Amino acid sequence: MAENKKPVKITETVLRDAHQSLIATRMTTEQMLPIIDKMDQVGYHAVECWGGATFDASLRFLKEDPWDRLRKLKAGFKNTKLQMLFRGQNILGYRPYADDVVEYFVQKSIANGIDIIRIFDCLNDLRNLQTAVTATNKEKGHAQVALSYTLGDAYTLEYWTEMAKKIEEMGANSICIKDMAGLLTPYKAEELVKSLKSATSLPIELHTHYTSGVASMTYMKAVEAGCDIIDTAMSPFALGTSQPATEVMAEAFKGTEMDPGFDQMLLKEIADYFRPMREEALKSGLMNPKVLGVDIQTLLYQVPGGMLSNMVSQLKEQNAEDKYMEVLEEIPRVRKDLGEPPLVTPSSQIVGTQAVFNVLMGERYKVATKETKDVLLGKYGQTVKPFNPEVIDKVLGEDKKNAITCRYADLLEPELHKIEEEMKQWKQQDEDVLSYALFPQVATEFFKYREAQQTKVDASVADTKNGAYPV
Repeated sequence: MAENKKPVKITETVLRDAHQSLIATRMTTEQMLPIIDKMDQVGYHAVECWGGATFDASLRFLKEDPWDRLRKLKAGFKNTKLQMLFRGQNILGYRPYADDVVEYFVQKSIANGIDIIRIFDCLNDLRNLQTAVTATNKEKGHAQVALSYTLGDAYTLEYWTEMAKKIEEMGANSICIKDMAGLLTPYKAEELVKSLKSATSLPIELHTHYTSGVASMTYMKAVEAGCDIIDTAMSPFALGTSQPATEVMAEAFKGTEMDPGFDQMLLKEIADYFRPMREEALKSGLMNPKVLGVDIQTLLYQVPGGMLSNMVSQLKEQNAEDKYMEVLEEIPRVRKDLGEPPLVTPSSQIVGTQAVFNVLMGERYKVATKETKDVLLGKYGQTVKPFNPEVIDKVLGEDKKNAITCRYADLLEPELHKIEEEMKQWKQQDEDVLSYALFPQVATEFFKYREAQQTKVDASVADTKNGAYPV
């Protein structure tokens, strides 16, 4: 019997995670803007439209200023909250940043239009989330803490409920179950949501991917168990490695107390707008049909789809594709050695690459990557279980004396002033400092491009004034 007696809220991911999952984050601001007015009328809980890989992709591939995109989206979405994904102390980059950079990034994100910041850490080490949560609260934003969902001995219902209580104590406004690999099955979701609901009064949101084929059923059981919000994507960019389809989930709850009350004709108009983009992406090869299928290996080996494809290409390069099954069996062993972390960026790549090395070398940890060493040194944070002491001895040797037990960011000096000094020749807005802080080389290339474009515009304006063009 359904326990939920209220309409389910829906967060739309088409402007962020959906195109990140299916077309490598290549949707441009220009493609987004014409449909915003219609999307704003749907009645979404929020639209996830920023953060994750969008920042890097905007600068690197699209030659767009991500801050400018955010301001334009904010101007268009007059009734709908905007949401972003934030990697804790790593912000949107790939290394831990000093607290002053994290705080300034949160401040500027909210000032430019973000309402909800979803904050996660690849090890679920809450120490790596506290600065971002506190900063979001200070700026009057909504701080949502995401738990990276995974399976393993350590990840019991008690573990998740204890985490939920701590998240509430941290000052978060809501909790997200972030199932990045599509590992959460329907009845497990029902059990998990009920447990979290009994442990905390915070709203619960569920985010999953369709990779393993169970996501829509998982959402249904979760909502019946009391889950408040689910993440969905408009159908042209749904399913496969993306989220379940918005129209389908809205229709599934129609006529029940959980009905979100969406207008299917309006959703059809929005889907019709995005459909040609999907066709174009398939034609150009930007969308690989492989990402649209169901990958049951995700459930069998608990390995996210992206991690599997990464592993296959590493083995191909070494002409060792015959070692595929050996590596698949090695992954859980390496994960156990490294304290059983959730497999999400960057821990999934670290575990996968180390497993490949272990198999190809014929001796475990004969070669250890720099990242494996950093995990064992505590630079990424605290894992749920202790590391394998034999692996620590073999990989770190005497260096194990330098292991870190505090929060790694506590060892970092404030760095904002130094970064600002370094890039001042390019600064046209305060936000440029943050773009440079996260991606120094990529941002510099973008700043050079921006300057060249402005010079072109100035030249054509001057020509017009001089009568070079008929007015």
